[in-house]
Amino acid sequence: MRIKKIGVVGSGTMGGAIAALAASAGVPVVMLDIPGQEDKLELVKKGLERQLKSKPASFMDKSRAALIELGTTDELEKLKDCDWIVEVIIEKPEPKQALFARLEALGTKAIVSSNTSGIPMKTLLEGRGEAFRKRFLGTHFFAPVRYLHLLELIPTPETDPAVLQTMRQFGERILGKGTVICKDAPGFIANRLGVFGMTQAMRLMMSEGLTIDEVDALTGPLMGRPKSATFRTGDISGLDVLKLVSSELSHTTGEDFRMPDWVEQLIQQGHLGEKTGAGFYKKVGKDIYTYDYTSGEYKPQQKLRLDEIAAIKDLPLNERLKRVSELPGKYGAFARKLFLINAHYALEKAQEIAYDIVSVDRALEWGFAWEQGPFKNMDAVGLDYLRKGFAELGLSEPELLQKAQGSFYKDGQYLGFDGQYHPIPAEEGVIRLEPLKAAGKTLLEGKEYALLDLGDGVALFENRAKMGTWGEGSISGLHKSLDWVDAHGYAGLVIGHEDPRTFSAGANLALVLMAVQEGAWDDLELATRRFQQTSLRLRRSPFPVVAAPFGLTLGGGAEFSLHASAIQAHAELYMGLVETGVGLLPGGGGTKELLFRFTQELAAYGPDIDLFEGVKRAFQMIMLAQTSTSALEARNMGFLRPSDGISMNRDRLIADAKRRVLFMAPDFVPQPPAKIRALGKDALGNLRYALWQFQEAKQASEHDVVVGNAVAYVLCGGDGPAREVTEQDILDLEREGFLKLLGTKKTQERIAHTLKTGKPLRN
Repeated sequence: MRIKKIGVVGSGTMGGAIAALAASAGVPVVMLDIPGQEDKLELVKKGLERQLKSKPASFMDKSRAALIELGTTDELEKLKDCDWIVEVIIEKPEPKQALFARLEALGTKAIVSSNTSGIPMKTLLEGRGEAFRKRFLGTHFFAPVRYLHLLELIPTPETDPAVLQTMRQFGERILGKGTVICKDAPGFIANRLGVFGMTQAMRLMMSEGLTIDEVDALTGPLMGRPKSATFRTGDISGLDVLKLVSSELSHTTGEDFRMPDWVEQLIQQGHLGEKTGAGFYKKVGKDIYTYDYTSGEYKPQQKLRLDEIAAIKDLPLNERLKRVSELPGKYGAFARKLFLINAHYALEKAQEIAYDIVSVDRALEWGFAWEQGPFKNMDAVGLDYLRKGFAELGLSEPELLQKAQGSFYKDGQYLGFDGQYHPIPAEEGVIRLEPLKAAGKTLLEGKEYALLDLGDGVALFENRAKMGTWGEGSISGLHKSLDWVDAHGYAGLVIGHEDPRTFSAGANLALVLMAVQEGAWDDLELATRRFQQTSLRLRRSPFPVVAAPFGLTLGGGAEFSLHASAIQAHAELYMGLVETGVGLLPGGGGTKELLFRFTQELAAYGPDIDLFEGVKRAFQMIMLAQTSTSALEARNMGFLRPSDGISMNRDRLIADAKRRVLFMAPDFVPQPPAKIRALGKDALGNLRYALWQFQEAKQASEHDVVVGNAVAYVLCGGDGPAREVTEQDILDLEREGFLKLLGTKKTQERIAHTLKTGKPLRN
């Protein structure tokens, strides 16, 4: 089986987002919705328009919307040539059952699935024939579809194993999802545990006397959860959706998932969260207001500030989990009770909803963006802590806890429901770094880096500096690693790591500012030269160096990636040369690289082409600190070349980069040194005039113009006549401009402000 085209029935929030993701992956889509009155396509057109306007963006490249064909549910025949049809309509059994009856009558041979949040598959299949049942399963995506990694697959006892395997491979390889196989139980895995945890947080908040602001301060990153924590997550999901899912869970499980009465009142008032502008939180101008459930009013947000929280917030998660329950008074009591109640529920329900505890952990990590799943968290605090805590709360010791021999995970194995320990299932096409380290595959190691053996003659350089920043330690480690790979005859090198937050935040600005304050200008000049030399060494390497960037890839991180032999990027790539935001120009080869790329691209069209368009393009990207919002956009912008690869699945990125090294290695020849024609004073005059216009229109500050002139000077090769220049010629100008800007008071102020606040300063 192979999925070449998909059908999506339902163009609402989830249906439209699934269609947008598939189209972003290059898969043709037919999207249907009920017909409108005047314009039959009115509803489905609006659905597509919502996705094109959505923030965060549903499409990785809006031009991919052309892959979506629109229609109505009166035109089900449009689905006949689809290989997979997913239902994403109202969350009630009856209309879903009616649609499946129509699809069965259509005679389609496609795989059919439902994106229900929790209605059992056996309910949806009532009345369907044997052939349809074999091709049917649940495919539960999580919102926002593009950004949350989890795809729950819910087969029935009648689902053809080949159908399940096809959907698993398509979900992982094409859509980039982490798939988890769930049992056909109400809520499946993530929602069953996640919604339970949310209702418990609400109830404990009221019983312990906390506010919404306080709960979100405790249940976010402090406990290894996303910044949206509890109530912000609810606003994103929608209070109406929460009610629907919790009501359905209460009905199907016989358990109490009810939200408090005040949540119902918010819904009745139309305060449904982000989509209505108010829910648990409300934005008024630039200010955030929080709902006070005791008074029924919105009040200015009051962030929780405790010295005790400040002291533990940067600790490793395993330590934070232990320390958060020790916070003073009601805060520690709330955190401890919530952790224990959620842990007890996970232990009691795991076997009902999942085939193993690994699936439970992955579902919460991928679907709710937890740092660690519940069983890993339980191991972190220790099983004795659980037993003692359960006894204090009057909770029985779950059978699964009784079976555990010291921990749920040990030596690459997990505790099965049978009481035995089993090897953690291998992930096809995935390379994890921690098992490599445990297996002694570390070739070199320093405080800020490691060189690991990926097998088959491919090594990986891991930047261990905070936020993937590049300083003396990591740069020196990269040079040592390049030497090692060359000396030992390895096929090539991957530059990558597994920190989920960012590939690289760029150069270490704190160290740069410290050197400025100490007046260490000779050291700064040497460091800048060293940075540039590193970029050139990557470009001239005798073996392929493949950068594997993902997420934030800024400044120096982007510069090193641009100079690699090739890039294998994750689809979620936010790459940019953002140095102008701190009053600098890209000084590690980035200014040079964009100039050469864009002018060489134009020069290929012949000697009469106007190279200034390439200079202008580079100037605009650098001055505006333009950053891609996806790898597809990075390719359109010129950060990625047509030959560079894109991995939809973050988990497969390192393995994909390794394969690219092996593909390139047999016939690899490094790029020869390049020359271009620098346009000199005439082009420089044009750019300076544009800057003057921006200043006159009050769209640029005086220092913006200073920075802009420095960038323009480099891109034009100085203020002399047009001439042929080498890469080193431009690098010398780049380094000179970088250091001059660094010597200005206003640039130093910008750097200090950004380091302190994380935001740019316009001075």
